[in-house]
This record gives sequence, C-alpha cells and structure tokens, in this order.
Amino acid sequence: MARALVIVDVQNDFTEGGALGVAGGAAVAAGITEHLRDHPDDYDVVIASRDWHDPDNDNGGHFAVDAAPDFVTTWPRHCMAGTEGAEYHPDIDTGLIDIHVRKGQGVPAYSIFEGTTDDGRRLVTALDELGVTDVDVVGIATDYCVLASARDALAAGRRVRVLSDLVAGVAPETSAAALRDLAAAGAEVVPSRA
Repeated sequence: MARALVIVDVQNDFTEGGALGVAGGAAVAAGITEHLRDHPDDYDVVIASRDWHDPDNDNGGHFAVDAAPDFVTTWPRHCMAGTEGAEYHPDIDTGLIDIHVRKGQGVPAYSIFEGTTDDGRRLVTALDELGVTDVDVVGIATDYCVLASARDALAAGRRVRVLSDLVAGVAPETSAAALRDLAAAGAEVVPSRA
C-alpha cells in the first residue's frame, strides 16, 4: 500500500488577489506546506497540479470571449502558461513536490487526472507505476477541481480522503455540497489532524 498527497491547483490566480481568487486560498497553501513538514513520512509521493492554459486561444471554450463568463463552464482568463498567475502560490514549498501535472492545455480540464506529468504520463499511469492505492486530496477549488479530482481518484479505484481543512472553494454552499457528494461516493472527508 502506498499513499499519495494530491495538491490541486494551489496557484496565484486561485488565491486572494488572483484572477479567480477564492477566500482562504493563501491559508490553504500555507497549511499544505505545514502539513507536509509535520508529516514527512505519511506520503510515498506528493503530486501537484496547475492549470496551464494556452494564452493564444479560448482553451476549448473554457474562457468567455464574446460574452460575460457564467462562472460555471466559462471563466475569465486565468492561469495562462508561463505567467505569475499560473505559478504555485509562494507558500507552497515546491521542494516537497515529487510530480508536477499540467492540465487545461487547450481544453477545459478540472481534474488532475485530465492533465499530464512533466514527463508526459497520465496521472493514473504514474499512480499505477508507484503502487499508489490511497490518495489524500487537498487544494483549490473544493467545488470544482478538488471535486473533479477526488471523483476521478475514486473512479480509478483509489481509497480517497479529502482533508477538509486544506481545501478552499468558490462558495460555501457549493463547497459543502461537493464534500457531501464525495462522502456519498465513498471518499472520507476528514480534517488533516485526524
């Protein structure tokens, strides 16, 4: 049995002051680093994703171009490849990350499982190769990318825990609903101190 920590999209554009900043994003970044430093032996591998959008197109309709964004399927431009907004929040200690995943390259992508690692693998392939059976999920946004990533981890046959104090969402109501949905689907929703 091997356990992975999956860090979803803790990027400047998704934290306070960013293009799509969520309340509590910076605290989540600091909390994840603290959690990893306090529990250095809990994880066999640490994996982190970043939205990494193509600046030269609408990324498969992901960006609102001719109308206002609906904030459900269309969004303002964010996490443009190579920009400060696409970088990890500075409170994430990137030295603790073993595998980096980029997603949303030319297409809408919410789940870390839709991206590719720096060496071109799909995440499920990397998890299989490492023998990862258990996944802890943390990051941003609870009600979108964390939800999609945890669902895909369950669908890939992993035991999933969502660390409830290390996620931040767009809205309190939809974030709470996302955590209820994940619990109903078989994920454990627990605080990191459990």
